Amino acid sequence: MTLVSQRLASIQESPTMKISAMAKRLNANGLDVIDLGLGEPDFDTPKHIVEAGCNSIKAGDTHYAPTAGIPDLRQAIAEKLNAENLLEVTSDDIVVTPGAKMAVFAAIQALIQEGDELVLIGPSWVSYEPCVAFAGGRVIWGKVDENFMPEELAETITTKTKVILINSPSNPTGAVLEKNVLKEVRDLACDHDLAIISDEIYEKIIYGKEHISIGSMAGMEDRTVTINGFSKAYAMTGWRLGYLTGSKEDMKWVSRLLSHSVSQATTFVQKAGIAALHGPQDDMKSMVNEFRARRDMFVSSLRALGIPCSMPEGAFYVFPDVSEFGNGDVFSEMLLRNSLIAATPGSAFGSGGEKYVRLSYATSQLRLNEAINRIGKLLYQVRQKE
Repeated sequence: MTLVSQRLASIQESPTMKISAMAKRLNANGLDVIDLGLGEPDFDTPKHIVEAGCNSIKAGDTHYAPTAGIPDLRQAIAEKLNAENLLEVTSDDIVVTPGAKMAVFAAIQALIQEGDELVLIGPSWVSYEPCVAFAGGRVIWGKVDENFMPEELAETITTKTKVILINSPSNPTGAVLEKNVLKEVRDLACDHDLAIISDEIYEKIIYGKEHISIGSMAGMEDRTVTINGFSKAYAMTGWRLGYLTGSKEDMKWVSRLLSHSVSQATTFVQKAGIAALHGPQDDMKSMVNEFRARRDMFVSSLRALGIPCSMPEGAFYVFPDVSEFGNGDVFSEMLLRNSLIAATPGSAFGSGGEKYVRLSYATSQLRLNEAINRIGKLLYQVRQKE
């Protein structure tokens, strides 16, 4: 007999976390596994941010803080959003969370109720759909073209549609939504009275493209929840610090949820967040330049092996088409079993991802070159048997 609720029992384990844990176990057993599965920068948190966090602990910032976040951090975030994202918000419109994942979860719980539909432009991050399931809602998958841009998005809208969720730059595809696409999403939202959740966690990791926040567009001020955080841009994954902004009514209910669950983001971590926003940005820029170099090398190498792969415009993933070898599930299993490379099958990212595999290039160029060598040997063996 199980006492677990049916709703919780229906939620699958995060595939990316599962694969990364598997890679760590294999490495602990002495096997040289190259982990290309987890979405985590392989850089250290910049020193001035670390020092700010340590100094905050020493200063005694180890007690409860306001649920929505400490005032200084909320003000710093509001200033950032006004200056960089052209969002007209004040510190009162900001809610700080323990990680952007919690911001996504809270936003979906606040906006979706039993029977509502949320549109995802697939393939999409693995945790969106479980968050919708927790709320009692249902995901409707929008089609994409070969460049992972939405197609026939209007056809996904029904009388039950409540929210369209966008993620740009995208995990897993690296696609960046340009202004004309965002205008289409904006028009659908206004025409059908829908809310938009815009996950912008990768906005700083972008290559030669302009990041546009849909909340800055006319008519979107009160119908957009914008989510961001510090994990990707500042290599602060383990610090768990994110935030969201939206209408005062939406943020009221988000804060209510947090007050009865996580209470708040860690107090001294919030002080480190202020240092991240107000301090030098050189480390972040260097990291993005290195990601660009890795991307260029990795994509050209995969193409040279005969694997079709679009050029990602943001984030730190490639999403190659491996249908030659069956599908993403088959290829991921082959990589781990035969080449000791951990990857995430595209099926984990929902509809339309089945023939792909997600490979993270958040590891050194040395390791990426080794991964390419191993993949090349595997493909040679496979193709020789055909």
